Amino acid sequence: MRIFKNRVFSKWAVREGLSDQALCRAVDEISQGLIDADLGGYVLKKRIALADKGKRSGLRTLIAYRVGNKAFFVYGFAKNVRANVSGHELKTLKRYAKELLSYSDKELLKAVKHGALVEVEHDG
Repeated sequence: MRIFKNRVFSKWAVREGLSDQALCRAVDEISQGLIDADLGGYVLKKRIALADKGKRSGLRTLIAYRVGNKAFFVYGFAKNVRANVSGHELKTLKRYAKELLSYSDKELLKAVKHGALVEVEHDG
């Protein structure tokens, strides 16, 4: 399973103190069926705890995900900042997820090379 984050998510994760290790744990949990919400169109919502907080007061992430394929962290927010994404935002995220999940290895390499995506380093 390859895991990526887009440039905007990557910068947000650094500001929030969200580590790549936490992202890998979240994808592991998803692969075990522990999903907070399936928003349709290959977009999943997953809560991630920060070191000093539990999941309930932690961060929310939106992930483009296909079982046994790839995972792309595309959007994140703190619960105290907003409750959820709007219908229009979700529609846009679904189109984005479809596009990302269709990328070939060559297209992924190009996106990483140009800084549009960052591949998350993990064991396994």
